[in-house]
Amino acid sequence: MRSITLVFCMFFYISIIFSQQKVKEGFGFGALPAVSFDSDLGFQYGALVNLYDYGDGSLFPKYNHSLYLELSTYTKGTTIARLRYDSEKLIPKVRTTLDIAYVPDQMSDFYGFNGYQSFYDVSTSNTYSNFYKCEKNTFRIKSDFQGYFGESKFGWVGGYAFYNFKMDTVNITKLGLTAVPGGNLFQKYKAWGLISNDEATGGNINYIKVGFKFDSRDQLACPTKGIFTEAVIQSAPKFLNQTNPHNKLAIIHRQYFTLAKDLIFAYRLDYQTTFGSDRVPYYAQPELITSYLIAATNQGLGGKSSVRGVLRNRVIGDAVGFGNLEFRYKFLRFEWLKQNFYVGTNVFFDSGLILKPISLDMSNISSIDQEKYFNPYDSGKFHSAAGIGLKIGWNENFVISADFGKAFDKQDGNTGMYIGLNYLF
Repeated sequence: MRSITLVFCMFFYISIIFSQQKVKEGFGFGALPAVSFDSDLGFQYGALVNLYDYGDGSLFPKYNHSLYLELSTYTKGTTIARLRYDSEKLIPKVRTTLDIAYVPDQMSDFYGFNGYQSFYDVSTSNTYSNFYKCEKNTFRIKSDFQGYFGESKFGWVGGYAFYNFKMDTVNITKLGLTAVPGGNLFQKYKAWGLISNDEATGGNINYIKVGFKFDSRDQLACPTKGIFTEAVIQSAPKFLNQTNPHNKLAIIHRQYFTLAKDLIFAYRLDYQTTFGSDRVPYYAQPELITSYLIAATNQGLGGKSSVRGVLRNRVIGDAVGFGNLEFRYKFLRFEWLKQNFYVGTNVFFDSGLILKPISLDMSNISSIDQEKYFNPYDSGKFHSAAGIGLKIGWNENFVISADFGKAFDKQDGNTGMYIGLNYLF
């Protein structure tokens, strides 16, 4: 309730400030508390600042340049330190986005590989909160570029990204946690050789990204019609990576239909796969590819970005697929402080599965441990959840979001609650 109250206080504070706002020229800025809640991460607190250059104001509310800075922390141990620059003026007719972020996660989720092939024991998780955890500290530099072919809705995407991952066991002394007898799952995977010694502590990855897109949506915040499809290849080539070169492909399709006034049906289908003969390091497997990163992270499957209600990063494989089906209804519209608002709800069904499991060598694992920690024939089953959400929109573009999802199988956890901004897709 505390997080919900703070989110809505932030919302009305913003609306009061902007109710007096007219066309802006020159430089402007906004400073706000960074407030949200995620059942996987906890309550978020911190601050963010967004600086804008509107030029002569002719494009307002669009901007010439934007600089975003955030420093925030989640109560379960994740911190976000991020700087993001976005502009369509730096390079004419090209949207340029530069993103630098440091995201230390003291209790990052680790449930093993291949979804249901790795057994999840809720009683063990309740007894030892760090059993399905590891420490994962990520430093990232990204540069993304987007453009269109002439005046068409077909476009291209490209970019470069550098990642540094530092992996370790949970620092139970620092966090005041109880040691797990015999080690937690992350330690067991290293002892069994399922995580190789050369990957165990993390590493660096240099990615090059190229792709194409088609975008016919009528708006970005909550489209009522149109299609947004993208196909992106993200490669860690050998000439830029001394170890673990690999290639990934993502095909993502989103479509929106208006069924009646203020009633919209929207769906997203997402396919992500590894191709080639090289192995992807385990610490990079949860990273989902997209043509354009908006949030500080984009990880899954499971959690707020992919399958709501399923545990974050529960489903990890060499190829995965997932879908989101959603009915969105705006049931109340009103005007306040000369601003337009709506209140809406969304009912959703999310599901994902492993299409290509990670190859596991079980030769160093005893038959007792294999029976206790693995279900070798279950990797191809669907991980599904359904739920409902509440949305409050301000002038169509600013949307406060609350989603509650319930997993269908206890192997995927129980429920998930996510409070933040914007629709999922």
